[in-house]
Amino acid sequence: MPGKHADKAVRARSFGAAADAYERARPGYPDAAVDWLVPEGARTVLDLGAGTGKLSRSLVARGLDVIAIEPLAEMREALAEAVPEARALAGTAEAIPLPDGSVDAITVAQAWHWVDPERATAEAARVLRPGGTLGLIWNRRDERVDWIVNLTEVMGSAEVEVMDMDAVEIGPPFGPTESFVTDWGRPMDVDLLVDMAASRSYVITATPRRRREILDGVRQVVEADPHLGTEFDLPYQTFCYKAALPG
Repeated sequence: MPGKHADKAVRARSFGAAADAYERARPGYPDAAVDWLVPEGARTVLDLGAGTGKLSRSLVARGLDVIAIEPLAEMREALAEAVPEARALAGTAEAIPLPDGSVDAITVAQAWHWVDPERATAEAARVLRPGGTLGLIWNRRDERVDWIVNLTEVMGSAEVEVMDMDAVEIGPPFGPTESFVTDWGRPMDVDLLVDMAASRSYVITATPRRRREILDGVRQVVEADPHLGTEFDLPYQTFCYKAALPG
């Protein structure tokens, strides 16, 4: 299905045009999730598909040696400014510019659904040391909350970004996939929420008219709910998965 793959590639590249909004509005990751994701004793961690460094900064804060790989130049520039302690490199999950057995752990935040999982899994196994782990993490708005359901209806979604969190499996040569979920809330206001919506690939690539409809609709969802006010928490569930190479 070349059309589907081409559309996925266009959406993946679109984030460069919204790097500022992505950095400003996308959430980081809760401590409980990061602590679970990084194995005890890890020293060198590869943050793959690092974007603007939302996860990289949490890894650096834990005293880890962080290599952040990101294919889009605009995102790497934002990453280097936000997380100068991390070593930012150009590369992809399918072609990691590191030698064999060079890192203790790999993290992939909000990006595994963009990769070719078979090739990316093989590359991850190549650059990991024996016993190293591949960890995947996604923030998801908490759809158990009514106003979040309304928000999702307004924002829509792209097929490529729809992941079944119950079906995530890392696969061979890694061992069994473990999982962990945690709930949290991010302080938010309506302008930041609009920026967050504007950083989604299907909004970036929408027609100007459709983009305006979505962003105006986001404001209307907040304004229509008397419980939210000018500042509110955006509820999230963070889903984490990891698997280890044989030691």
